[in-house]
Amino acid sequence: MDQLVAMQVFERVADESGFAAAARAMDMSPPAVTRVIAELEAYLGTRLFQRTTRKVSLTEAGQAYLGRVRQILQDVQEADAVASAHTNTLVGQLRVHTEPVLASYVIAPMLAEFRRAHPGIVVDIEVEAHRDPPIEDFDVTLMGTDVSFNADIVARKIIESDVILVASPSYINRRGALKVPQDLTQHDCLRLRRPDRPLRAWKMWSAGKPRRVVELNVDPVLIANHTDTLLRAALDGAGITSISLDIVAPYLARGDLVRVLHPWINGRLAMYAALPSRKFIPERTRVFLDYLAQHTRAQNDQALKVFAVS
Repeated sequence: MDQLVAMQVFERVADESGFAAAARAMDMSPPAVTRVIAELEAYLGTRLFQRTTRKVSLTEAGQAYLGRVRQILQDVQEADAVASAHTNTLVGQLRVHTEPVLASYVIAPMLAEFRRAHPGIVVDIEVEAHRDPPIEDFDVTLMGTDVSFNADIVARKIIESDVILVASPSYINRRGALKVPQDLTQHDCLRLRRPDRPLRAWKMWSAGKPRRVVELNVDPVLIANHTDTLLRAALDGAGITSISLDIVAPYLARGDLVRVLHPWINGRLAMYAALPSRKFIPERTRVFLDYLAQHTRAQNDQALKVFAVS
């Protein structure tokens, strides 16, 4: 038994939640995958998977083994990367974990240019809304959080961004411009519902006067736990919504949305890239993070220029 190959097959079966799917992904026959796992289990003296007619799931031993296997396989990739570092081409797989809103509005728009710049890097993205993301299982875990975020993890701050109010030009033309925050009570507001947190009053302050806070109890006409839904509704003229500038910057730059009550904001968020607690960070991870920071800051700067001339 080739133990390294067995680990690779084991990881793929765990990721695909099935022997047949793993076989297709690795261009192997299902019997060959089954045989490799059986030999690995015999070698280890424990069962790694629970098998039913409908699905394959990890046993407790399998869960523990998977965490170590991922690190070992990552070490192998990193060793290969170090050995080939004298070349100009960056190669290897980059595993990224991110929440849905960041995947749609931050990661996806930059992938084409990033791939053209680094065609040897295979970006493997897992999108999941996870309160406690498995940071150790990925090269990069992107998280959107409050600027006061402080946790015992290795993380790089990518960008800080204002949370602003936006609406479509058609909505503003139909309902009229807002002059003061209190005008929101007379408008159609679209609110985001966060997990395990009731809707609260909107707190707003001027970017230049952070101590002057206005609290507004606004009755929304639409509530959703999905940023995409609120953004789509705002684009279609349904009302005013609150959203991070780094997410909405392209729409503002194109004129698809306009900022409401500039320069008032109702929050500050930050995007962090959490890294596994390892001493060696692959160069492909570094270039991805640098590109991500450059891309998001450029979009924010473009949106801010729109405000400067408006």
